[in-house]
Amino acid sequence: MEAYLLDWANLLLRWAHVVVAIAWIGSSFYFVFLDSSLTPPVDEALRRDGVTGELWAVHGGGFYHPVKYAVSPPSLPDKLHWFYWESYSTWLTGFALFTVSYLWNPTMYLVDPQVHAWHPHAAIAVALGFLVVFWFAYDAICRTVGSKPGSEGKVGLLLALLVALAAWLACHWFAGRAAFLLIGAMLASTMTANVAHWIIPGQRKVVAALKAGQPVDPIHGQRGKQRSVHNTYFTLPVVFAMLSNHYSFVYSHAFNWALLIAMMAAGAAIRQFFVLRHGYKLGRNRHPWPYAVAGVAVLLLLIVALRPSVDATKNIAASAGAASVAAPVLTYAQVAPVFAQRCVMCHGEAVQMKGVRLDSEADVRKHLQAIYQQAVITKVMPLNNATGITDTEREQIKNWIDNSAR
Repeated sequence: MEAYLLDWANLLLRWAHVVVAIAWIGSSFYFVFLDSSLTPPVDEALRRDGVTGELWAVHGGGFYHPVKYAVSPPSLPDKLHWFYWESYSTWLTGFALFTVSYLWNPTMYLVDPQVHAWHPHAAIAVALGFLVVFWFAYDAICRTVGSKPGSEGKVGLLLALLVALAAWLACHWFAGRAAFLLIGAMLASTMTANVAHWIIPGQRKVVAALKAGQPVDPIHGQRGKQRSVHNTYFTLPVVFAMLSNHYSFVYSHAFNWALLIAMMAAGAAIRQFFVLRHGYKLGRNRHPWPYAVAGVAVLLLLIVALRPSVDATKNIAASAGAASVAAPVLTYAQVAPVFAQRCVMCHGEAVQMKGVRLDSEADVRKHLQAIYQQAVITKVMPLNNATGITDTEREQIKNWIDNSAR
């Protein structure tokens, strides 16, 4: 019953998380586009009121005319929309999903004894520590180095090194699948912390000053803009990290930490292309095509680097053919004890993770392709090898599927 309820919790939380994340990322992308596409106002009255940029747009059958005040408008309207619940809801549902999927049963999903033999409580504490420690380190960089004019390049380099270090540590301390998701959660938590501790508080101070008839300090807008820009560059790396748990060929690689760093760098470069593209259209900067080329080039290099070796595939096939001549063909009765001992714990009558049941030959035959891929090729199942399956037993499964089941 517990596994059944956890599946429902996972499904509903994942659904809610994706929906609110779409809302947050969508509004974030829109405002980055808006800032990059604003032009000086044509109307003299708008300029007198302090408008520094405007945009005419058409959407959904109507025309829109958003304008931006660099510091503050002449007066506040009665109704002012705040953008923060999109961020908070994304973090709350994401953390709940992380708890249900990884922290609830750390020995199954978070800890891989072959990577590092954590005590479950220690693994949970260190995983949560990633979220907290990274935020304080990142915030310190922004407060010190980032407070100086023209420091964007230095801040970017320091953040890249910090993220790379975190990725290396996570992949050497946790199961690959968990490590990737943990880095995504770490960056996403920092994004929400930026909203909660800098962007929204700064905006509240501006509103309070306007209501009190006091002059507005432009530093609040500058700091909020800095953190907002950081958030937009974190977005694509975070989305990749969150989706990566479906692709074991990446997170199970021997150099998974390097792949994670490379993919996040590619995402940031591609995001930079889209950010600068709007300014290019208005003649504010050169065409940002080098960023797109760099990001795509990294992706293509990874595709080539991770491709299966043709020679190795031929050698494996040849050796398998030779072995099949000498080795006896196994029957299901001979491999059934392997499934019973190594798989049924999570895929039996009592518990059926992902709706998969493997306690009878008929049920096993329904999932032959998945079993072959997960248990023989990528060896990601059992997760973190929690049941201690041996290479000999994997070969027995392969023997049966190759010779009897296909």
